[in-house]
Amino acid sequence: MAAATNDHYTIISADTHAGGSHAQYRDYLEERYLEDFDAWRDQYRNPYKDLAPGDDRRLRNWDDEMRNGQQDADGVVGEVIFPNTVPPFFPGFVLFAAPPKPDDYEHRLAGIRAHNRWLADFCSRFPERRAGIGQIFMNDIDDAIEDVKWIKEHDLRGGVLIQPVPPDAHEYIRPLNDPAYDRLWAVCQDLDVPITSHGGIGSPQYPDFPSSNILHFQELIFYTHRTLNWLLLSGVFERFPRLKFVITEQGGGWLVEHGRRLDSLIVGIRSGSTGEMRWTDEMAPPRLASEYIHENVYLGVSMASKWDVARRDVVAEGHWMWGSDFPHDEGTAPYSREHLRISMQEVPTEEKRKLLAGNAAALYDFDLTVLDRMAAKVGPTVAELDSPIGPDEMPERPNMALRNADGALAGARTSEY
Repeated sequence: MAAATNDHYTIISADTHAGGSHAQYRDYLEERYLEDFDAWRDQYRNPYKDLAPGDDRRLRNWDDEMRNGQQDADGVVGEVIFPNTVPPFFPGFVLFAAPPKPDDYEHRLAGIRAHNRWLADFCSRFPERRAGIGQIFMNDIDDAIEDVKWIKEHDLRGGVLIQPVPPDAHEYIRPLNDPAYDRLWAVCQDLDVPITSHGGIGSPQYPDFPSSNILHFQELIFYTHRTLNWLLLSGVFERFPRLKFVITEQGGGWLVEHGRRLDSLIVGIRSGSTGEMRWTDEMAPPRLASEYIHENVYLGVSMASKWDVARRDVVAEGHWMWGSDFPHDEGTAPYSREHLRISMQEVPTEEKRKLLAGNAAALYDFDLTVLDRMAAKVGPTVAELDSPIGPDEMPERPNMALRNADGALAGARTSEY
């Protein structure tokens, strides 16, 4: 990590979101899909207020001047960019959309490829501050490998966002413990392309009942964590020890207890029996889950609370990164400075530099020399972030992230993880 050259903190957010408008995405579609796209676009109705026509907030997704200006005002000079808008042929918000079924796979694949092309151009306009994450689908392994190689060749340094396979999709998409995926993991390992699981994805479809929304919300954490469980327990990290798996916008403190529970499960299986079940050696990985978590997992901890920060050593040194979740309403912006003064109050200055920038720079190949110069103009000072925040310095209407910065809510919810 390059040494800081001033008394400011350089901040890279390991979790932000952006996307193109439908008009922009049209320019990135293959010509053979344009007629179908125009028909789909004519029928599509956007249910998201912050993406609706006439709402200036949507411009943050693609307007360079607005986006960079708001990031500068929040003290953030680098960002790892996840998708946010609705790509061509998607049924809704890109992260929540179920994986494509066989009859719509071709069009959905064309849609994410259009997004990947758009994102490569979007990041290329400010390569010093933007690292984009490309998307792949798991329906066809050959297509997924082709897309990983394209993402690497076009400098989307954030790696790939893998699409989880919910249980109701197993009939037409291989489950993640299928060894057939090994050639995909091998390509990601050999090309040094991180694979990422983002929070809020992986749920099955729920029935159309009034109670389904609350059930979905209650079970969301389980399904989001399912990707880690399937990769780890099926031995993917054992077979591919250099594979980098990034868990983003899912907190981080929960991994301590989660790893312990998986360790107990593995130890029980190694003993040959658990209850009335009988096991053989190949049914569990040879090492403890906490070891794989420590070595293979990276954390992009969005809106990290004190509770998350205190448990950062669950992963190896250099594997923990801070995220703002810009431009989402639940994120830390525009109060990231205040949030960090609470959540990282007890972290030493030099370690704070790593958590806020150095670790992300190493994983995603940001040039800290360049970002340090930018941070000298817009970043928070060391004196500011290292000082406890007083009650009179709190905004009159703090957002959700700031209200939860002290970790009281996370600590109370430990049992849920």
